Amino acid sequence: MALYRDTGMVLRVQKLGEADRIVTLLTRRHGKIRAVAKGVRRTRSRWGARLEPFNHVDVQCYTGRTLDVITQAQTVDAFGAGVIGDYPRYTAGCAVLETADRLVSEEGEPALRVYLLLVGAIRALAGRERDPSLVLDAFLLRAMSYAGWAPAITECARCAEPGPHRAFSVAGGGAVCPRCRPPGSVTPSAETFTLLDALLHGDWDVADAAGAATRRDTSGLVAAHLQWHLERQLRSLPLVERRPPPVPADRAP
Repeated sequence: MALYRDTGMVLRVQKLGEADRIVTLLTRRHGKIRAVAKGVRRTRSRWGARLEPFNHVDVQCYTGRTLDVITQAQTVDAFGAGVIGDYPRYTAGCAVLETADRLVSEEGEPALRVYLLLVGAIRALAGRERDPSLVLDAFLLRAMSYAGWAPAITECARCAEPGPHRAFSVAGGGAVCPRCRPPGSVTPSAETFTLLDALLHGDWDVADAAGAATRRDTSGLVAAHLQWHLERQLRSLPLVERRPPPVPADRAP
C-alpha cells in the first residue's frame, strides 16, 4: 500500500454505494486523480463537506487496485462559499471545472500549469473582484494555450502574416489574413481582437474597459474555438449567465 499526499481542487463527485463518493481532483503533483472517500455521505462524517466541488484541499490517499482511497482531507481554501451563492459566478465556475476535467484526460499525469490556472480562476471568482465572464474566458484561452489550441490573434493562423486581421475562423485556428480566409469566417470588431489578446495575456485594465457587445462577441468566439478542439460540447457552458458590465457612475442616467 503506497501512501501519498497532495493538494488539489475538487472537480466533481459521484455517489458510490450508500455512503461513499468517488471524488475527482486535479492535484499539484499527481495531475488528475479519482479516489474513493468512504463514509462521507453519512450525516456524522466529519470531513465530507470538504470534498465538494470548488474546494481546494490537502488530501492523503493510498493507492488502490482500481481507485485510490482518501484517508484524510484538510481544507486549504473554501472557495465554494464565494462562488455558490452567486449564479453567474457559480455557472462560470462550473464551466471552469468541467474544462479542466476535459483538458486533463490522463489520470496520474502531472498538469501543473492547468492546476495553477484552475486555482487562480476559482480564487478570482470567489474573490468577486472581476466579471465572472472575463475570468472564465481568460481561463479558457490560457488553458487552450497549454493544450496547444490557443487561437491566433495578432497574426494569421495559416501563414503567420502579422496583423491586425479582420477575419476569424474557428476551423482555421483564429485570425486569418485576406488570402487565407476560408469560407464561413466571421469578422469580429477590432475591439474583440483587442479583448482576446488582453485576456490571453492578463491585461485586466483593457479587459475591464471592454463594452458589453465586445464581451459577448469574445465569449462566443472563445466558446466556439474550445468546443471545436474538444470535439464535443461542454454541458455547463450554455448555462453560463453573462451580465453586462456595470455602467460608470459618470455615465449613469
